[in-house]
Amino acid sequence: MRFSKGTRPLAGVALASLLAACGHAPPMQTPAASTPNETASLQSADQPQQPLGADLVGAEVAALHQGFFTLDTHLDTPAFLVSLRGYDVMKRHRFFREGTQVDVPRMNEGGLDGGFWVIFTPQGALNEASYQSVRDVALQRSLAIHKMVAANPETFELATTAEDAIRINDAGKKVVFQSIENSYPIGEDLSLIETFYKLGVRMIGPVHSRNNQFADSSTDEPQWNGLSPLGKELVAEANRLGMVVDGSHASDAALEDMIELSATPVILSHSGTNAIYDHPRNVPDELLVKLAEKGGVIQMNALGRYLADVSDPSPERVAALQALTGKWPDPNALSEADYQTYLDERETLNRNFPPPNATFEDVMEQTLHALELLGPDHVGMGSDWDGGGGVIGFQDISYLPKVTASLLEAGYSAEDIEKIWSGNLLRVVKAAADHAAAQ
Repeated sequence: MRFSKGTRPLAGVALASLLAACGHAPPMQTPAASTPNETASLQSADQPQQPLGADLVGAEVAALHQGFFTLDTHLDTPAFLVSLRGYDVMKRHRFFREGTQVDVPRMNEGGLDGGFWVIFTPQGALNEASYQSVRDVALQRSLAIHKMVAANPETFELATTAEDAIRINDAGKKVVFQSIENSYPIGEDLSLIETFYKLGVRMIGPVHSRNNQFADSSTDEPQWNGLSPLGKELVAEANRLGMVVDGSHASDAALEDMIELSATPVILSHSGTNAIYDHPRNVPDELLVKLAEKGGVIQMNALGRYLADVSDPSPERVAALQALTGKWPDPNALSEADYQTYLDERETLNRNFPPPNATFEDVMEQTLHALELLGPDHVGMGSDWDGGGGVIGFQDISYLPKVTASLLEAGYSAEDIEKIWSGNLLRVVKAAADHAAAQ
């Protein structure tokens, strides 16, 4: 099942068709940029305004990219929203300084119109006391997302349907879907899935980096040999409610169970292809084909150690990190002035001794392989921003125009790229909702 560029399997629906079905016209391809980036802001008033991203890919490609409806399926930024020092998502931050990758100025620069904002909780003990504790953490993450939207109503709006996303984008706001990464907080009470649904969650991933009550993890030893009996019930409940089932982090056997059992297409919100780089988090081609044959989509990850062999940090970086930690052992306890000094020193360290990582070319090698294997109706982007994603040449969301440029260079059409950036995702979201409505 390999497709040449421009081939459109029947399982896919072009974004233009979806827009029409929802009563909206397709987005214009070359709108003017609305917010200047760091480079553009230096231009004098009598110079023509360059589209955002022009410094990366040239004005023509940048303008085309800014015209696409661009969504990412895995934004871990809510972890920063609940951090001790808080996080101003409306302010531009720097990756080498604060270590963050998503904020509104960089969303504008990179042409990111929104996506799925993640409710993540790490795996812990499988007992009732732990379930109750982590449930509260998950609820707080969802509340933080709601607060972000409520505090900035002119910028963000919550979405629960594909139609919502299109309307929000048409209004010039950022789309805020919610997803659960690791269903551990559900415990053994599946009624809590509906509680999170009522809070706006529309995507649910059963498992993370260790086995839990629902499934085997791709990075743990088999326990259930796929989904557990409770995990199979979780898939059915997600289907009943209209949630998209997310197979990222699941073992191959668990993913195969999801594909087999789910009444609607399964998504891999942030995954890679094992054929290009052999890692347990990456998915074999034969399983990706099964995913696509049932309408599913793989959203391409950009976490370095899943893409390539990454070397150890240099001795100079290790020594500098030890010195920084020795000087500032608890950054969260610092005064604001001292904290800014700490960040200055951290940024200098990262620029002088950058951490080893995979590259943007590794991301695109993965992406182009998936496209060749499955066709443009079954591939999207979910780079794991603010959750470990980002590589050399693709450090944060301001670099997103490079993906569009690379896809154009590889011969993909604007229609293909529309689907990769959002059309395929919205098709899957709509299929889940339509199935639930038909019950």
